Amino acid sequence: MRTTEVVLPAVGEPEILALRSRDLPEPGPGQALVRVEASGVTFAEQQMRRGRYYDMPAFPFVPGYDLVGVVERTGPSGPDAPALPVGQRVAALTKTGGWAEHVVIDAADLVPVPDGVDAVRAETLITNGATAWRMLHRTAKVRPGDTVVVHGANGGVGSVLVQLARSHGARVIGTASARNQQAVADLGAVPVDYRGDVPARVRELAPGGVAAVFDHVGGEGIKDSWRMLAPGGTLVSYGSASTRDRAGSGTVTVLKLVARLAVWNILPNGRGAHFFNLWAGKARRPQRFRAELRADLERIFGLLRSGTIEARVDRVYPLEQAAEAMRHAESGTVVGKVVIAPGAEPVEQRSQ
Repeated sequence: MRTTEVVLPAVGEPEILALRSRDLPEPGPGQALVRVEASGVTFAEQQMRRGRYYDMPAFPFVPGYDLVGVVERTGPSGPDAPALPVGQRVAALTKTGGWAEHVVIDAADLVPVPDGVDAVRAETLITNGATAWRMLHRTAKVRPGDTVVVHGANGGVGSVLVQLARSHGARVIGTASARNQQAVADLGAVPVDYRGDVPARVRELAPGGVAAVFDHVGGEGIKDSWRMLAPGGTLVSYGSASTRDRAGSGTVTVLKLVARLAVWNILPNGRGAHFFNLWAGKARRPQRFRAELRADLERIFGLLRSGTIEARVDRVYPLEQAAEAMRHAESGTVVGKVVIAPGAEPVEQRSQ
């Protein structure tokens, strides 16, 4: 069968994204053909179009860090593949390839989406939800009653982090722009304008320091995040948004950040500093990685279905508007996540 997909051919502005049509192979042993219902626009795609994502594939390639879709066909059963019936809605963490009408993917990488959770809402919680859950519970090990700082609390990962931390009984201080203060407050966090003196405001709110800081900004501001910690606190760095538009190697930027955190992590002051990588461990222990991802997403989807957390969808674009979706995701005005859904109506035709 043929599929339509979005291709990133080289470094360039969002308008360089192009549609192409190609033949898809039949699913092989342990694989499934999935009709894509939704895929997201993440910070990874923003870095990839600049050629700055630290382990991106060679050009040209199809972006799309995650997806939700419906199983249409399966190949012969594989040893590690779960039994997935045709018609099952599934989620997958892909890193690339999600911006397409159909994909062929290893069935072992597919996680069933429970009944009652629609595709777009589920999509917002794959990369963002797994990242937030693991940083909160596996890396920082936040406890009920702790106070934490979430930078970019209105964004994709940030808005999920705030909700998961609040549902766990933590107090959250969330940084955001002035225009997004109310959105952060609505999530249950104490909003702080990131353009102000954030460390001073955090000291007012938590004089003894905070248990954890979740920092996607990187750059020199990471020093302030480190200073906000209480004794025994944990800094979790998971990005370098402040250096997004700088020239040079994205790999070097990440390595410098990791080196700085490694030095802080061995200081004898009881605080910890970690760089979070969602894909850590997959190459060495793929079965364990898949099992943990499945368990984490099942918990997150359960919280969504119960209403404990909500999916924050900013806008939904069709494949044909991938460039517009990218531009909007980079605008600094997003609350939640920007989603690409094959067959969606053009954004400009929607009622406001």
